[in-house]
Amino acid sequence: MNEETKDTSLNEEEVKEKEQSAESDKKKKKPSKKDSELEKVKEELKAKTDLLTRTAAEFDNYKKRTEREKSGVAEYAKASVIKKLLPIIDNIERANGSDKASPDYIKGIEMIIKQFNSLVEVLEIEELGKAGDKFDPNFHEAVMHIEDENFGENEIAEVLQKGFKLGDTIIRPAMVKVAN
Repeated sequence: MNEETKDTSLNEEEVKEKEQSAESDKKKKKPSKKDSELEKVKEELKAKTDLLTRTAAEFDNYKKRTEREKSGVAEYAKASVIKKLLPIIDNIERANGSDKASPDYIKGIEMIIKQFNSLVEVLEIEELGKAGDKFDPNFHEAVMHIEDENFGENEIAEVLQKGFKLGDTIIRPAMVKVAN
């Protein structure tokens, strides 16, 4: 080989080595700014997704727990009221088994009524509808209408069945006879 050919081949080899070295340097170089930002965003997205999944699971558990607690409170409230009603029921059964012609029978019934009325007070149940009150369809159910000059327009003439409310909840509207 002549010297010129040697020089050219050496130059070509050197160029190839330099190119390969440059490529390997690029690979070894730190990731670019865009790559690092992309990685940060991916990590942040993963963290947010995990947080959202955990929050949804916690909320679902919260809903189930409050539903169980609510049904437990309702059951406890019912049991409490029934416990207070049981002595009245016992007295009604005793009265039913006694001699109905006896004066003690009437006295027993009156005592049961007093016992029930005291329970109504303890439970803070309000009685609805009294003769002379103005008729209100939110609290009263008119089952009869009468013409009577002794009563004013839309005034309750007679209560046929007492109504009751607890707080703002109507337990049962009063069935009334209304004067026109």
